Amino acid sequence: DNTVFSYIPNTAETSFYGMIEAAQDFLNQRKNKYILDNRKTLTKEKLEEILSVKIRTEKVAIKDAKLRTFITEDSSRDDLVAHVYDVTYGIIKPKDNLVIIDDSIVRGTTLKKSILKMMDRLNPKCIVIVSSAPQIRYPDCYGIDMANLGGLIAFQAALELLKEKNLYHIVDEVYAKCKLQEDLKDKEVVNFVTEIYAPFHQQEISDKIAQLLSLPEIKAQVKIIFQTVKDLHIACPKNLGDWYFTGDYPTPGGNRVVNKAFMNFYEGKNARAY
Repeated sequence: DNTVFSYIPNTAETSFYGMIEAAQDFLNQRKNKYILDNRKTLTKEKLEEILSVKIRTEKVAIKDAKLRTFITEDSSRDDLVAHVYDVTYGIIKPKDNLVIIDDSIVRGTTLKKSILKMMDRLNPKCIVIVSSAPQIRYPDCYGIDMANLGGLIAFQAALELLKEKNLYHIVDEVYAKCKLQEDLKDKEVVNFVTEIYAPFHQQEISDKIAQLLSLPEIKAQVKIIFQTVKDLHIACPKNLGDWYFTGDYPTPGGNRVVNKAFMNFYEGKNARAY
Protein backbone atom coordinates (compact mmCIF):
# COMPACT_ATOMS: atom_id res chain seq x y z
CA ASP A 1 0.00 0.00 0.00
CA ASN A 2 2.89 2.35 0.67
CA THR A 3 4.95 1.72 -2.45
CA VAL A 4 4.51 3.46 -5.79
CA PHE A 5 6.20 2.10 -8.91
CA SER A 6 7.14 4.34 -11.81
CA TYR A 7 9.82 4.78 -14.45
CA ILE A 8 12.03 7.39 -16.01
CA PRO A 9 10.76 8.05 -19.54
CA ASN A 10 11.08 7.05 -22.17
CA THR A 11 13.57 4.23 -22.63
CA ALA A 12 12.76 2.44 -19.36
CA GLU A 13 9.11 1.86 -20.22
CA THR A 14 9.59 -1.71 -21.44
CA SER A 15 11.58 -2.63 -18.33
CA PHE A 16 8.88 -1.03 -16.20
CA TYR A 17 6.18 -3.30 -17.58
CA GLY A 18 8.36 -6.33 -16.91
CA MET A 19 8.99 -5.21 -13.34
CA ILE A 20 5.28 -4.62 -12.71
CA GLU A 21 4.38 -8.02 -14.12
CA ALA A 22 6.85 -9.68 -11.74
CA ALA A 23 5.62 -7.56 -8.82
CA GLN A 24 2.02 -8.53 -9.57
CA ASP A 25 2.97 -12.22 -9.65
CA PHE A 26 4.67 -11.82 -6.27
CA LEU A 27 1.63 -10.04 -4.83
CA ASN A 28 -0.69 -12.76 -6.12
CA GLN A 29 1.45 -15.42 -4.46
CA ARG A 30 1.20 -13.59 -1.14
CA LYS A 31 -2.57 -13.25 -1.51
CA ASN A 32 -2.94 -16.94 -2.30
CA LYS A 33 -0.81 -17.96 0.67
CA TYR A 34 -2.74 -15.75 3.09
CA ILE A 35 -6.09 -17.02 1.83
CA LEU A 36 -5.03 -20.67 2.07
CA ASP A 37 -3.44 -20.22 5.50
CA ASN A 38 -6.55 -18.49 6.89
CA ARG A 39 -9.30 -20.20 4.89
CA LYS A 40 -11.07 -21.51 7.99
CA THR A 41 -11.47 -18.09 9.62
CA LEU A 42 -11.49 -15.78 6.60
CA THR A 43 -14.49 -13.45 6.45
CA LYS A 44 -16.05 -12.01 3.32
CA GLU A 45 -14.91 -8.52 4.30
CA LYS A 46 -11.32 -9.64 4.86
CA LEU A 47 -11.30 -11.53 1.56
CA GLU A 48 -12.51 -8.45 -0.29
CA GLU A 49 -9.83 -6.39 1.43
CA ILE A 50 -7.12 -8.83 0.35
CA LEU A 51 -8.33 -9.03 -3.24
CA SER A 52 -8.55 -5.24 -3.50
CA VAL A 53 -4.82 -4.77 -2.91
CA LYS A 54 -3.13 -3.77 -6.16
CA ILE A 55 0.30 -2.65 -7.29
CA ARG A 56 0.37 1.15 -7.27
CA THR A 57 1.77 2.55 -10.50
CA GLU A 58 2.05 6.17 -11.57
CA LYS A 59 3.84 8.17 -14.23
CA VAL A 60 5.52 10.62 -11.89
CA ALA A 61 8.15 11.91 -14.34
CA ILE A 62 7.30 13.53 -17.65
CA LYS A 63 10.02 14.08 -20.23
CA ASP A 64 10.22 16.88 -22.76
CA ALA A 65 10.37 14.97 -26.04
CA LYS A 66 12.42 17.73 -27.65
CA LEU A 67 15.34 17.21 -25.29
CA ARG A 68 17.80 14.32 -25.15
CA THR A 69 20.67 13.96 -22.68
CA PHE A 70 22.46 10.71 -23.46
CA ILE A 71 24.41 11.88 -26.50
CA THR A 72 24.81 15.47 -25.37
CA GLU A 73 28.39 16.69 -24.94
CA ASP A 74 29.54 16.70 -21.32
CA SER A 75 30.08 20.47 -21.35
CA SER A 76 26.39 21.22 -21.93
CA ARG A 77 24.88 18.14 -20.29
CA ASP A 78 24.65 19.55 -16.76
CA ASP A 79 22.73 22.61 -17.93
CA LEU A 80 20.37 20.53 -20.04
CA VAL A 81 19.30 17.85 -17.58
CA ALA A 82 17.69 20.34 -15.23
CA HIS A 83 15.14 21.16 -17.93
CA VAL A 84 14.39 17.69 -19.28
CA TYR A 85 11.84 16.40 -16.75
CA ASP A 86 8.81 17.57 -14.83
CA VAL A 87 6.86 15.70 -12.15
CA THR A 88 3.24 14.97 -11.25
CA TYR A 89 2.35 16.31 -7.81
CA GLY A 90 -0.27 15.07 -5.36
CA ILE A 91 0.05 11.31 -5.88
CA ILE A 92 2.88 10.51 -3.43
CA LYS A 93 2.23 10.49 0.32
CA PRO A 94 4.92 11.21 2.94
CA LYS A 95 4.86 7.57 4.07
CA ASP A 96 5.29 6.21 0.53
CA ASN A 97 8.31 4.49 -0.96
CA LEU A 98 8.87 5.61 -4.55
CA VAL A 99 10.41 2.95 -6.80
CA ILE A 100 11.71 4.31 -10.10
CA ILE A 101 13.15 2.07 -12.80
CA ASP A 102 15.74 3.41 -15.23
CA ASP A 103 17.26 1.60 -18.18
CA SER A 104 20.82 2.24 -17.01
CA ILE A 105 22.97 4.50 -14.84
CA VAL A 106 26.10 5.53 -16.70
CA ARG A 107 27.45 8.80 -15.33
CA GLY A 108 24.60 9.47 -12.93
CA THR A 109 24.38 13.08 -14.13
CA THR A 110 20.65 13.09 -14.81
CA LEU A 111 19.87 11.40 -11.51
CA LYS A 112 22.00 13.75 -9.44
CA LYS A 113 21.22 17.02 -11.21
CA SER A 114 17.56 16.45 -11.96
CA ILE A 115 15.68 13.24 -11.19
CA LEU A 116 16.46 12.80 -7.48
CA LYS A 117 15.79 16.47 -6.77
CA MET A 118 12.41 16.32 -8.46
CA MET A 119 11.43 13.01 -6.89
CA ASP A 120 12.37 14.39 -3.47
CA ARG A 121 10.00 17.32 -3.98
CA LEU A 122 7.18 14.77 -3.95
CA ASN A 123 8.13 14.07 -0.29
CA PRO A 124 8.41 10.27 -0.34
CA LYS A 125 9.90 8.45 2.63
CA CYS A 126 12.35 6.57 0.42
CA ILE A 127 13.42 6.75 -3.23
CA VAL A 128 14.56 3.47 -4.76
CA ILE A 129 16.22 3.70 -8.17
CA VAL A 130 16.20 0.36 -9.99
CA SER A 131 18.57 0.00 -12.94
CA SER A 132 17.55 -2.62 -15.49
CA ALA A 133 21.21 -2.74 -16.54
CA PRO A 134 24.04 -3.86 -14.24
CA GLN A 135 26.69 -1.42 -13.04
CA ILE A 136 28.47 0.04 -16.06
CA ARG A 137 32.09 -0.30 -15.00
CA TYR A 138 34.08 -0.21 -18.22
CA PRO A 139 34.18 1.94 -21.37
CA ASP A 140 32.62 0.81 -24.61
CA CYS A 141 34.46 0.89 -27.92
CA TYR A 142 31.92 -0.69 -30.24
CA GLY A 143 29.53 2.16 -30.93
CA ILE A 144 28.23 3.60 -27.64
CA ASP A 145 30.02 6.79 -26.59
CA MET A 146 31.41 5.72 -23.22
CA ALA A 147 35.15 6.11 -23.76
CA ASN A 148 35.88 8.13 -20.60
CA LEU A 149 36.39 5.77 -17.67
CA GLY A 150 36.59 8.52 -15.07
CA GLY A 151 33.07 9.67 -15.88
CA LEU A 152 31.44 6.35 -14.98
CA ILE A 153 29.72 6.59 -11.60
CA ALA A 154 30.52 2.95 -10.77
CA PHE A 155 34.22 3.68 -11.28
CA GLN A 156 33.99 6.79 -9.10
CA ALA A 157 32.29 4.74 -6.38
CA ALA A 158 35.01 2.09 -6.48
CA LEU A 159 37.69 4.77 -6.13
CA GLU A 160 35.94 6.24 -3.09
CA LEU A 161 35.75 2.81 -1.49
CA LEU A 162 39.45 2.23 -2.15
CA LYS A 163 40.23 5.49 -0.37
CA GLU A 164 37.99 4.67 2.59
CA LYS A 165 39.54 1.24 3.07
CA ASN A 166 43.15 2.40 2.57
CA LEU A 167 43.44 0.37 -0.61
CA TYR A 168 44.16 3.20 -3.02
CA HIS A 169 47.59 1.74 -3.71
CA ILE A 170 45.72 -0.64 -6.03
CA VAL A 171 45.18 2.30 -8.39
CA ASP A 172 48.94 2.85 -8.66
CA GLU A 173 49.54 -0.86 -9.14
CA VAL A 174 46.95 -1.12 -11.91
CA TYR A 175 48.49 1.87 -13.68
CA ALA A 176 51.93 0.28 -13.56
CA LYS A 177 50.57 -2.97 -15.01
CA CYS A 178 48.77 -1.11 -17.79
CA LYS A 179 51.92 0.83 -18.71
CA LEU A 180 53.90 -2.39 -19.01
CA GLN A 181 51.47 -3.61 -21.66
CA GLU A 182 51.60 -0.59 -23.96
CA ASP A 183 53.92 -2.25 -26.47
CA LEU A 184 52.34 -5.70 -26.38
CA LYS A 185 50.22 -7.09 -29.20
CA ASP A 186 46.47 -6.76 -28.70
CA LYS A 187 46.00 -10.47 -28.11
CA GLU A 188 48.53 -10.36 -25.26
CA VAL A 189 46.96 -7.44 -23.40
CA VAL A 190 45.09 -8.18 -20.15
CA ASN A 191 42.33 -6.03 -18.64
CA PHE A 192 43.83 -5.08 -15.28
CA VAL A 193 41.14 -2.49 -14.52
CA THR A 194 39.03 -5.32 -13.11
CA GLU A 195 41.32 -5.17 -10.05
CA ILE A 196 39.83 -1.77 -9.14
CA TYR A 197 36.49 -3.46 -8.42
CA ALA A 198 37.77 -6.79 -7.12
CA PRO A 199 37.85 -5.94 -3.37
CA PHE A 200 34.16 -5.07 -3.23
CA HIS A 201 30.79 -6.76 -3.45
CA GLN A 202 28.30 -5.34 -5.92
CA GLN A 203 26.09 -4.03 -3.11
CA GLU A 204 28.98 -2.06 -1.60
CA ILE A 205 29.45 -0.24 -4.88
CA SER A 206 25.70 0.29 -5.28
CA ASP A 207 25.47 1.81 -1.80
CA LYS A 208 28.40 4.11 -2.53
CA ILE A 209 26.82 5.19 -5.83
CA ALA A 210 23.68 6.12 -3.90
CA GLN A 211 25.77 8.26 -1.55
CA LEU A 212 27.59 9.99 -4.40
CA LEU A 213 24.35 10.83 -6.20
CA SER A 214 22.45 12.05 -3.12
CA LEU A 215 23.00 15.76 -2.59
CA PRO A 216 22.81 17.06 1.02
CA GLU A 217 19.44 18.70 0.39
CA ILE A 218 17.76 15.40 -0.49
CA LYS A 219 15.45 14.57 2.42
CA ALA A 220 14.33 11.08 1.39
CA GLN A 221 16.47 8.02 1.90
CA VAL A 222 17.98 6.99 -1.44
CA LYS A 223 18.71 3.41 -2.47
CA ILE A 224 19.98 2.11 -5.79
CA ILE A 225 19.48 -1.45 -7.00
CA PHE A 226 21.26 -2.77 -10.09
CA GLN A 227 20.38 -5.76 -12.21
CA THR A 228 22.95 -8.54 -11.82
CA VAL A 229 24.85 -9.80 -14.84
CA LYS A 230 23.55 -13.31 -14.17
CA ASP A 231 19.93 -12.17 -14.22
CA LEU A 232 20.56 -10.01 -17.28
CA HIS A 233 21.69 -13.11 -19.16
CA ILE A 234 18.52 -14.88 -18.07
CA ALA A 235 16.42 -11.95 -19.29
CA CYS A 236 18.31 -11.62 -22.59
CA PRO A 237 19.59 -15.12 -23.41
CA LYS A 238 20.23 -14.32 -27.07
CA ASN A 239 22.21 -11.15 -26.38
CA LEU A 240 25.05 -12.00 -24.02
CA GLY A 241 27.39 -9.06 -24.65
CA ASP A 242 28.34 -7.77 -21.21
CA TRP A 243 31.80 -6.20 -21.53
CA TYR A 244 30.85 -2.80 -20.10
CA PHE A 245 29.59 -4.62 -17.01
CA THR A 246 32.22 -7.35 -16.64
CA GLY A 247 35.25 -6.12 -18.59
CA ASP A 248 35.13 -9.30 -20.67
CA TYR A 249 35.65 -7.71 -24.08
CA PRO A 250 34.76 -9.75 -27.19
CA THR A 251 37.88 -8.67 -29.11
CA PRO A 252 41.51 -8.31 -27.99
CA GLY A 253 41.44 -4.61 -28.81
CA GLY A 254 38.89 -4.04 -26.07
CA ASN A 255 41.44 -4.78 -23.35
CA ARG A 256 43.81 -2.23 -24.86
CA VAL A 257 41.04 0.38 -24.90
CA VAL A 258 40.06 -0.11 -21.25
CA ASN A 259 43.69 0.03 -20.13
CA LYS A 260 44.25 3.17 -22.18
CA ALA A 261 41.12 4.72 -20.68
CA PHE A 262 42.48 3.98 -17.21
CA MET A 263 45.88 5.46 -18.02
CA ASN A 264 44.19 8.59 -19.36
CA PHE A 265 42.29 8.88 -16.07
CA TYR A 266 45.42 8.32 -13.99
CA GLU A 267 47.43 10.86 -15.97
CA GLY A 268 44.64 13.43 -15.88
CA LYS A 269 44.10 13.38 -19.62
CA ASN A 270 40.60 14.16 -20.85
CA ALA A 271 41.12 12.19 -24.05
CA ARG A 272 39.47 9.33 -25.86
CA ALA A 273 40.89 5.85 -25.39
CA TYR A 274 40.48 4.99 -29.08
